[in-house]
Formats: sequence, structure tokens, C-alpha cells
Amino acid sequence: MTSALAPQPDGTISNELWGVVWKLLRLRILIAASGFRRAKLRTKIVMILAVVLILIFLGFIFFLSWSLLRFFQSPELVTLLGDIKPVLESVPVLIVSGAFIGILITSFGVLLQALYLAGDMDFLLSAPVPIRAVFLSKLLQAILPNFGLVCLFALPMLYGLGISSGYSFFYYPLVLLVLSALALAAAGLASLLVMLVVRIFPARRVAEVLGFLGAISSFICSQSGQLARWGEAGPQQAQQALKMVARLNTPWSPLAWAGRGLVSLGNSDWLAGAGLTALTLLVCGLVFSAALVTAERLYYSGWASMQNVPRKRKSSRRSNSSAASLSVFPSFQLWKPSALRAMIQKDFLVLRRDMRNMSQLVMPLILGIIYFIMLFRSGNELSVGSGDAPPIVLQLIRNASIYASVGLSLFVGWMLLGRLAGMGFAQEGKSYWLIKTAPVSSARQIFAKYLVAILPTLGLCITFLLLTWLIQHSGFVTLLFSLPAVALCIAGNTGIYLSFGIAGANMNWDDPRHMQRGVAGCLGTLASTIYFPISLLLFFGPPIAVTLFNVPEIAGQIAGLLLGGAFSLACAIIPLVLVHRRVARLGEN
Repeated sequence: MTSALAPQPDGTISNELWGVVWKLLRLRILIAASGFRRAKLRTKIVMILAVVLILIFLGFIFFLSWSLLRFFQSPELVTLLGDIKPVLESVPVLIVSGAFIGILITSFGVLLQALYLAGDMDFLLSAPVPIRAVFLSKLLQAILPNFGLVCLFALPMLYGLGISSGYSFFYYPLVLLVLSALALAAAGLASLLVMLVVRIFPARRVAEVLGFLGAISSFICSQSGQLARWGEAGPQQAQQALKMVARLNTPWSPLAWAGRGLVSLGNSDWLAGAGLTALTLLVCGLVFSAALVTAERLYYSGWASMQNVPRKRKSSRRSNSSAASLSVFPSFQLWKPSALRAMIQKDFLVLRRDMRNMSQLVMPLILGIIYFIMLFRSGNELSVGSGDAPPIVLQLIRNASIYASVGLSLFVGWMLLGRLAGMGFAQEGKSYWLIKTAPVSSARQIFAKYLVAILPTLGLCITFLLLTWLIQHSGFVTLLFSLPAVALCIAGNTGIYLSFGIAGANMNWDDPRHMQRGVAGCLGTLASTIYFPISLLLFFGPPIAVTLFNVPEIAGQIAGLLLGGAFSLACAIIPLVLVHRRVARLGEN
């Protein structure tokens, strides 16, 4: 076995260790340099331009931070906000703490990929090199990109603070030294966390969960600005925010020691600055050394056990009687509801188990929650103005505001529906032959995919509609009209998305981004975008317009259901009828 040939980890660090580490890192550098030399001229130009843009970005961040900190020190702002010197002294603490936490989080995913999902670990561990050198080289490879990314933002801000505050010369080299020590400590702790998590959960599953959490966190951060009340910000709120920043500079926090030491050295307080900086470097060195030795042993024992564990063959849960019944009554199974139910259950299991699908399914839910909070804060107050607008226009706006929640709920469901219906058949990929050879007709396959797409979307839209109805208090009759209108709108949109998904399905995809062939995905989105305003106009145009002619609103609602319902049902059925013959030929070309 390979694990038996791999050298055992030792407890000492010899002088030859760093030579081996440098040799492994040098090979990576040579591979990168060789890749640059052999790249096309266009690729080389793009890479050189990227380096130049990064340098320009560094200068821009430095100039911006220097100008902003000079502005904070201006007499006018001090008069408005008071003494902000404690806040400026807390800036290094905030930046250094953020750098440590950022490297800790990002190093977890990088080390997981480098130690457990890379294809070179078997070769490296069987090579005649110390296992500690292999582990240390992987650790440094994980630190350097993250450290460079953190320095891209942290160094210009810290150097800008030093120049604007007139700090001493020793402040500037020690900033780089402290950030390097914190990066090593953060990476060491991240390696320990990786070892502990992988001992419980499979590495590939952990990587999928990390990707899911990263996508969701990015989406939440991008939408969180909509929840802020920027119009209510004033001097008092600014003072409270500055005081909150100053509270982070607490002497008992280990993350604050580095920043406080740098500020003390910058202010020529040599005793306190040297003491806190030395304490920070000592703690970081101890953490990195302990984490390196512990994680190395945990990794080797876990890797060796992974090589020796045989795969267990799953036992079949089907009984012989059930298998016999399937062979005796094939025609009955074709129309039995259990065949349809099995396909639906299979699709829901695939959506739940694949984290790439889950991230795309959860984002519309998060967007709906954000819109619901915004609507709850506003209290459904719609300002229509009191200017020279004709009364008929103001009346139309007031009537339309009653049904505004329907449009919001449909927009949230539209994002979810594009993934479920548009990729319904394409997500089967190269495994589609399993369904294709099953005794299930094309019509039942389409119906199963239709239900998988429409049921979650309908549940999300109706839930959002009910919550907004409770806030708006728009009347029970309006709710009874809105529920079937929303259901019919979604039904028509599902038929459009699913038909274009069938027409452009690519069953030979390896990258999930290439599930659709050609421009079918773009055409499906365009057709859905055209469908939605037409259906909304047919459903909600009559009840909004009839109130201008003193006609009961319920008459307009009935007319809207008849017009919009007929249009939605036509869009739900006709496109699928046109493409249902292509289902039998999917995956053959």
C-alpha cells in the first residue's frame, strides 16, 4: 500500500526540512513560470495588464485611505463628531482582526482542496521526502494567495493611516511582519479545523457545503444594502457607529494586541509597543507550531486510514416479490401513480443533495425575505403625490398598489422557476438513459418535471402572498382573486420554461453552466419576460380599470380570471405539445 511506503511524521524540525520545502515550492514556481512562457501572446498581455491594474488599485486604495483619514482629522469634522482619535487608533485593530478572520475562513477551503481533493497527494506522500515538508509546503501554498489578497486591502489602509497620523518609521516594516505572523497562525488553526471536520464528514461533501455557504453569503451581502435606512443617518448615528468601532479596541482581546502594539510603536511609545508586538509574535509562533505538529499527525493518520478502508457494497433494499411484480405487470406500472411519484421523489432528492442546486434554490427565498422585510418596514405606504396629476391617475395608482404584492411574489417565484423548469431535463445529464429506458411515456416524464418545477414555486409565491396580505389588510376577496391568478401565471410560465428547456437540453454536459445548448436558455428567459407583463395585464388590468367606471370590482376580477386564465393555460399547454416529441430523442445526438 502507498500509506506503508510514506515516511512517518517526526517530532523535530531539521535543517534539511526547509530545503525540501523550498524545493517543493520552487517546483510550483517553475510550473507557473513555464505556463506563462508557453501561454499565447493574448494570455500574456492579459496577465501583464492584470498585474498593472492591481498596482494601480493598490495606489488608489492608499490614496483613498490617506485622504479619508486626513478628512477625519479635519477641525470641521472634529467639531461635528467630537474627538475621534480613539477611533483612528482602533482602525489598525479592526483591520488586523479582519485580516486574521479572513485568512482563517479562506484558508479552510484552500487547505481542504490542497490536502484532500488535490490529485498529487498520493505521489507526494510516497516520495522520499519528509511528510512535514509536504504538509508545510501545502500550508504555505494556501497562505500566500490569501495573504496577498488581504495585503491588497490592508497594507494601503494601514500605511495611509501611518502617513496621515505621522507614525514613526518602525511602524511600517512591523505592519508587514505582524500580518505575516497572523496569517501563519490563522492558517495553522484552519488546518486543524480541516482535519477535524474531514474526520467526521467526507471531504468532497464539505467542499460542496462550503461552496453553498459562500454563494449564499455573497448573495446576502449583496442584498443587505437594501435593508439599511440610509436616509435616517445623521450626526448622532455617526457618533454611535464611531463609538462602536472604538469598543473593539479592548486590551483583553488577543486580536487587539497586534493593532494596539502597532499604534504604540507609531506614537513612539516603545515599551508598550514592543511588549504587545513581541507578545503577538510569540503567541502566533506558538499557535502555528502547535497547529503544524498536531495537524500533521492528524492528517497522516486520517490519510492512511482512508487508503485502507474498503468500500462497502450497498445492499439492495428491494425484495424479490416487488421485483417480480414489476416484471409481471409492466403495462400496469406505466399508468400506476407510483411511477410518477418515484420520478418526483427522485428529482427532489437530487435537488436537496446537490449543493449547487441548493444555492440556486435558496437565493429566491432569501430575496423574498428581504422584500418582505422592506414591505413590513414601509407598512405598505405608497406615496402617490399631491401635485397636478389628474385624479384618475391617482386613483389608478391607488388601485394598482393593492395588487403590488402579487407582482413581487411572482418576481421571487420567477427566479426559482427558471432553475427548476429550465434545467428540469438537462440536469439528468448522461444518466438520462435510466429514465429513457424505463416504462414511462414522454407525457408522464414531462408531467413529472412540470410538477417538480411548479410545486415549490407555487408554495413560495403563495407563502409570500399570504404574508404580504396580512400586512396590507387588502381584503379577503382580493386574496381569493390573487391566489388563482398567481397559480395560473406560474402555470403558464412553467410551460414556457420547460418547453425551452426540452428544446435546448444538453445531456452530455460536464460543467453545470453548459446544461443548455445554443440560445435556448436566453430565448426561454426572453419569452418568460414577455409573458409576465402580458399575463399581469390580463389578470389585474380589468379589476383596476373597472373601478373608474363605478362598476363592482368583483366583475373586473372575474373578467381578469377568464382572460388571464385562458392565456396562461394556453402558454402552459401549447409549448409543451410542440416539443413533447423531442423528449424521446434527448441524448441521442
